[in-house]
Amino acid sequence: MSTNLLTINHSARFSDYIRDRLADVYFLMFAIIDIETTGGSAKLEKITEIAVYLHDGEKITGEYNTLVNPERNIPYYITNLTGITNEMVENAPRFYEIAKQIVELTEGRIFVAHNARFDYSFIRQEFKSLGYNFKRSILDTVSLSRRLFPGYRSYSLGNICRELKIEINDRHRAAGDALATVKLFELLTERDRELSFGNSGLIRNTRLSKLNPHLDLSKIESIPDEPGIYYFYNDRGDLIYIGKSRNLQQRISTHLSNNTTNRAMEMRDLIADISWELTGSELIALLRESYEIKDNKPVYNRAQRRSSFQWGIYTSTDKNGYINFCLLPVSTEETPLSVFSSRERARSKLESLTGKYDLCQKLAGLYKCDGPCFQHHVGICRGACCGKETAADYNLRATKAIEEFVFSRRNFFIIDRGRNDEEKSAVRIINGKYSGYGYFNINDIGFGLTAVHDCIKTSPDNRDIQVILKQYLRTNKVEKIIEF
Repeated sequence: MSTNLLTINHSARFSDYIRDRLADVYFLMFAIIDIETTGGSAKLEKITEIAVYLHDGEKITGEYNTLVNPERNIPYYITNLTGITNEMVENAPRFYEIAKQIVELTEGRIFVAHNARFDYSFIRQEFKSLGYNFKRSILDTVSLSRRLFPGYRSYSLGNICRELKIEINDRHRAAGDALATVKLFELLTERDRELSFGNSGLIRNTRLSKLNPHLDLSKIESIPDEPGIYYFYNDRGDLIYIGKSRNLQQRISTHLSNNTTNRAMEMRDLIADISWELTGSELIALLRESYEIKDNKPVYNRAQRRSSFQWGIYTSTDKNGYINFCLLPVSTEETPLSVFSSRERARSKLESLTGKYDLCQKLAGLYKCDGPCFQHHVGICRGACCGKETAADYNLRATKAIEEFVFSRRNFFIIDRGRNDEEKSAVRIINGKYSGYGYFNINDIGFGLTAVHDCIKTSPDNRDIQVILKQYLRTNKVEKIIEF
């Protein structure tokens, strides 16, 4: 069997070979993997141990296990969890020394793991640091367990193995956890065949088996793991979906293996072509996505076209000169200070501002009454609701609350990552309004801001864009803000 597979792999793309023979589970080969690491972040931490069990869908056909020198200290709490110490890995091979073996062991096989994205992301990152693009099709035993053994409270490896009476020896060591995953995988395969009347529904539900036959798999393998915007087309060339992600490869792969809802599976089956554009900056990906969904109106972006921001905080001045706030459904007639996905979120923000700036609950639209508000009766409100505090004094605080929704700077650039090392991205704000975005070469900045202004591609401002900008700047770091 392995000889035939090797011969075919030399003469044709392995992915094409899989798709031509999906009816037979025995033609698919698996690498069931577990790793231990120095921490939870693939970009910051390193692998300390790896175990690989080769599997033909019926039984184990080979195995590999080794400690790995992470070339950094193993934190005390990790040692407590795994039992792996700095002394144990001191003379172990470094990842680059076993990299060729990992490639050979997993080549032509589906990458299987429990919470597969974790293990896969670490291994990809290790290879990325070596300048090699490691890509394999993935099968996650967590998601498979949820589908084939529904109803359990937890699907962590320890809990699902306990529920299914799978014994784990050497918990939190790579070989022990990987062997438990093998046993789980075999139960999943058996259960899947029972539910599929002897056929392999599990294999038919893997990413490769469910893709549209017109989709070029070589294009999928070339998708970068960088920020950008992506486009899905049906077999007539119609644009059916636009999305954005800080990791295009990961997000698109998720779409192509999505079995969560009928609508998700329906869209996946229609995807006959994919294109994408790198943006460098996640912010520009967000801005592009918002604009292009409104402009192109793809059929599977209906929720975004309707806008997820349905409620707004509005302001006005009453006949006595006091600034008032209110919560209203978003309309096209008036411009709100800010918009929110629900009335509850808008009210929560208004309540926060009322407490922060000592505003009157009645004038803030949170307490309806004919006379003074309740908080004035208990000595909390200063009396703007009954004229005891002057409009001038009250409005000073109300204006500060309003300013939280307005850019503190009026004219500025948001400078962030570009699409390569020689480039930076720029988003321009003029008079508090979004003006557009662009990219400039870092070598041109010696000419001052002229190069930055010249690179800007003008784009329209709207409510959604304003919300994206303000939320992004509140919750994310950018490289630089330059006022002009």
